[in-house]
Amino acid sequence: MSTIIPLTVALPLLVAFLTALAARRSERLAEALALLTTSVLLALSLTGVYLVHTAGPQVYAVGGWAPPFGISMVLDGLSAFLLVTVNLIAFVTILYSLDYIRRYTGVWQFYTLFLLMLAGMNGVVLTGDLFNLFVFLELAAVASYALVAFGTEKHELEAAFKYAVMGTVGSLFILIGVIWLYARTSTLNMADVALTLQSTPDSTLVLLVASLFIVGFGLKAAIVPFHAWLPDAHPSAPAPISAMLSGVLIKALGLYALCRVLFGVIGMNDQLSLVLIYLGVISMVVGVILAVGQWDLKRLLAYHSISQVGYIILGVGLGTPLGLAAGLFHLFNHSVFKALLFLDSGSIEYATGTRDLRRMGGLGRRLPVTGGTTLIASLSISGIPPFNGFWSKLLIILAAVQAGHYWPAFWAVVASLLTLASFTKVMKYAFQGTLPETYRKVVEPPRCMRAALLILAFLCLVGGVLLVPPLADVFLIPASETLSAGTEAARGIIAGDVP
Repeated sequence: MSTIIPLTVALPLLVAFLTALAARRSERLAEALALLTTSVLLALSLTGVYLVHTAGPQVYAVGGWAPPFGISMVLDGLSAFLLVTVNLIAFVTILYSLDYIRRYTGVWQFYTLFLLMLAGMNGVVLTGDLFNLFVFLELAAVASYALVAFGTEKHELEAAFKYAVMGTVGSLFILIGVIWLYARTSTLNMADVALTLQSTPDSTLVLLVASLFIVGFGLKAAIVPFHAWLPDAHPSAPAPISAMLSGVLIKALGLYALCRVLFGVIGMNDQLSLVLIYLGVISMVVGVILAVGQWDLKRLLAYHSISQVGYIILGVGLGTPLGLAAGLFHLFNHSVFKALLFLDSGSIEYATGTRDLRRMGGLGRRLPVTGGTTLIASLSISGIPPFNGFWSKLLIILAAVQAGHYWPAFWAVVASLLTLASFTKVMKYAFQGTLPETYRKVVEPPRCMRAALLILAFLCLVGGVLLVPPLADVFLIPASETLSAGTEAARGIIAGDVP
């Protein structure tokens, strides 16, 4: 069953090529291929979770060359967790796009680029090789640059250019870090690098490489102060791409890759832990403060992405079992409710033609599904019980208190209160009050768009069950245990103890 590992990368790559051919006959065929592919990928990723739970971590040796001499792909608790998160949001986003993207020209190009981006993210999640991590990261990033500029308007092209420049700078830092590790260890296999660094410690190299990776992956994750590209890219991209960027792209290319390298290759220490905690708190507070004053709905949501990433970094940076589990749980929850919020903003713009909150009002009466799902997502991101965001935020705060980091816990509470204030403004100006005459005849978006909103809203409502056994034992706990194991997991991969 380990053959499902390369399939999650090969399948979207193949279908991206087939989509371009299928579009010559029918754009509907291209849409069907994209929806079918993301459905299969979601099923494969869920199968991967079951496989890890029943048989343990899996290693696929590309071309039959066993690690460390060949390229390996690793499916463990953490990669299975991220794989489900990425492909779940991708499936819902494609479902939403079936109606939404028809407003644009070149529909098949959208699906081709989308599948290339998805293949890159899956590759980043599964690769056990540092150079291939960089290759897959670039595949996903380049496709996302084009998707941000998909509307080809002036501001969209400008935002995509800025995103591409800063993304390239981040990639350069990552590549330099990989080069330094290769020069020191003479290998690119992550597990082999980890064992070499353990056998011959070099604190200067570790500090240098960790700094390069924090800056490089921090740019990909839009952590403050590396966040400048994100507030422009999100408002400019089509709503489905904004959902993917905030929901999973900054997680897979930024947070996941950073955690995989710091915990599994370099090895975490107290200094790196403090750096992550401080970056998390700064991102949390700065992002929400910048969001409160925004009137462009998608720009407001973009700043909240920066803030919520701070919560994840804080939880992971604590390094305790509770902190790791809470940070990963918030990663999944944020993917769900932030994707929902961006898709809701797309539905509002689809119906009204504007993202300016000051030009809205009373839309709840004309857009009940959009209004209801926006309310659920707003309560989730604000940490109101019983929605999913409440549980992960509560656990992060408890983990910070348990670890003796009282000020980070305090700022986490303050940021959550400011988040609630910000989304109170969204609900008031968009859905309450008097409906402008211009919007008297607006109607809910088409069926597929509404279905996507309802799926994500349902996940926001029931997300807390992931903390309850046996779901937690299958999905969340193995991911946090993989991070806790750190570089020790490398021994099993190299020794062949992994099934």
